Amino acid sequence: MTRVVIAGGHGKIALSLERLLWRRGDSVAGFIRNPDHAPDLSAVGAEGWSWIWRRSVDDVAAHLRGAHAVVFAAGAGPGSGAARKETVDRDAAILLADAAEAAKVGRYLMISSMGADAEAPDDVGDPVFVAYLRAKGAADDNIRARSALNSTIVRPGHLTNDPGTGRVTIADDTGHGSVPREDIAAVLLAVLDTPGTAGQTFEVISGDTPITDAVASVVGDR
Repeated sequence: MTRVVIAGGHGKIALSLERLLWRRGDSVAGFIRNPDHAPDLSAVGAEGWSWIWRRSVDDVAAHLRGAHAVVFAAGAGPGSGAARKETVDRDAAILLADAAEAAKVGRYLMISSMGADAEAPDDVGDPVFVAYLRAKGAADDNIRARSALNSTIVRPGHLTNDPGTGRVTIADDTGHGSVPREDIAAVLLAVLDTPGTAGQTFEVISGDTPITDAVASVVGDR
């Protein structure tokens, strides 16, 4: 049985992934900011743990011991400012990586963003969006540099709440497109099951290839 811990455990992608893991008999827990969200995690078979962004590495690591993988699915959310993008999308992701290394967790999955770049130019969008891309890019760079974590960075296109189709396009550069959150959860599950995705970064949008085949073909291409 696999043990997975998800930061941002009440997000739509996280809840879908938690349900998928629970249905196949895996153990899953999620860090949440609002304790009132714990029943929603329980409904999909996950434990809910309160998360404070300023927790120490040792405190977070204590919750990760025994886990086989961690998933960073947290985000500052719409309406937040540039400073919040840095503290959540960058700093919290790095804190989780520090804690995962301390707890000897061997796998780290990062939900990033298409266009994430620590050096994103000012002209790619409004200042908050630029801060978001830079924060995500800096976190990606930090996590990729940690060989012990066997990380995979998944960069979705525009996320929707449409029902998942089970079919996607995965590539280094997919071009712009959208993808249901349910399909990203299924991609993450396939990535967990595919060790050859460790060390890789790729984009995902909706497409014609079944998810397990799309993940397997990316591994075969590299």
